[in-house]
Amino acid sequence: MASALAADPSDWLWRVRLNPDGRWYERLHQDEDYEVWLISWLPGQSTGLHDHGGSRGAFAVALGELEEDDLGGTRHVGTGQTRAFGPDYIHDVRNTSTAPAVSVHVYSPPLSVMNRYERTDSGLKLLAEERAEQW
Repeated sequence: MASALAADPSDWLWRVRLNPDGRWYERLHQDEDYEVWLISWLPGQSTGLHDHGGSRGAFAVALGELEEDDLGGTRHVGTGQTRAFGPDYIHDVRNTSTAPAVSVHVYSPPLSVMNRYERTDSGLKLLAEERAEQW
């Protein structure tokens, strides 16, 4: 679903905004089974290290390029590429390029919580828990 939506910008391109203060995002769909988010990224913007509170998901880069670090390594994710993940996945996504990027994210079940982490010498340290009502 993320790939199909990312490949058809006529459904969402007019919604995209660029925010110099942080990633811009908008929920495009939510029902009891899944939700879809559209996110724009200016150079240097990042999610920080986080999980998805037990939801599975995928993101597809619609425009530009992003970089993903999933604790096992770092990979480039370019236009048309998709990354899928399971319920225990922890990663950081960021725009390390010199141009804006846009991505489509799908989560099932819909996100209820996201935990934010910091890497330390002794492992991951939980920094914060964000609940869905905060978005």
